[in-house]
Amino acid sequence: MKAALGEYNRHLSSTPGYAPMDWMLIKAMLWTESGGEDPQWKIKPMQIGVGPDAGMNAVLGDKEVGELIMPPALRASINPSTLRTNPAHNIRGGIGYLLMRMADYAHKSIREPNAPIEQIKVGKGEILERIAKRVGSTVEVMRELNRGVNVLHEGDVLKFQKAKVQKVITGWRPINTVAIARYYNSGGDSRYLTKLEFALRLVRAKQGATCEQ
Repeated sequence: MKAALGEYNRHLSSTPGYAPMDWMLIKAMLWTESGGEDPQWKIKPMQIGVGPDAGMNAVLGDKEVGELIMPPALRASINPSTLRTNPAHNIRGGIGYLLMRMADYAHKSIREPNAPIEQIKVGKGEILERIAKRVGSTVEVMRELNRGVNVLHEGDVLKFQKAKVQKVITGWRPINTVAIARYYNSGGDSRYLTKLEFALRLVRAKQGATCEQ
């Protein structure tokens, strides 16, 4: 578990406002989600991938932002089958879904790495949005490169740089028991917060076994 959390902490360390997660929170989640007496403890300790699980689809699918949260090598190695049968993958998938729920996002223009600044002539009747689409850039980037240009005329020369609008992580909610109960459990268990805080007290009292996977 510590190794799994370390993978995420390293991957997300450069995102704005990210603070490395405390492994004790994840350990407490493991106890809360299934408990040592549940047969699923040995297969799905984070209870992700049970039935038609929206959490699993979110973290592994392409419609949300799992690719921003999960380290690329880890994402390439996990699939719905291994997530449901490999406890180490289940833990990693659960951590990924938790972090997806804790992140704040926004759509921003991202310039292509090392893309040169080029020039383009304005065609008859063209507007900035159409030009940006034609050259593979964004309106935001073109406005930054052509400050002061408010009205376009045929034949004007504009600067552009290859760019596209992407969803990016802009910040993080505080990752604590209250937030986990609200955003990870999402009301599925009315006593989840109580259970999680009880489990966390036990973990902090060093009454829990170690988990390195």
